Amino acid sequence: MNNTYYNFSQPFTHTYSIVARDESTGEMGVGVQSHWFSVGSAVPWGESGVGVVATQALCNVSFGLRGLELLKAGMTPKEALEQLLSTDEGKEGRQLAILDTQGNVAVYTGNNCIQAAGHKKGKN
Repeated sequence: MNNTYYNFSQPFTHTYSIVARDESTGEMGVGVQSHWFSVGSAVPWGESGVGVVATQALCNVSFGLRGLELLKAGMTPKEALEQLLSTDEGKEGRQLAILDTQGNVAVYTGNNCIQAAGHKKGKN
């Protein structure tokens, strides 16, 4: 296990998040499950008519509002993700997912996240 950022005494505790959009209604949301208490104030971000963002692992909470602002400025999720990570010295310990109102999605998992970390990208 690559423990550059993590020192776990209980290695089988995990967090997972999902960003999703209902094609028929356009409704969007972020769901998160974690062994950490109160992640709802850090991981999920969203704005009606703009998109949703999930930031986890070594969470950079600024990615939430900044990601939404970049979407509002006309960037695609991929462009917004690249912009956010471009100046982040801790990016290798982070996970990030961004979804816009059209169903376009961009995801990232840094190389220094726990060994079991990863992401899956699909439509919406």
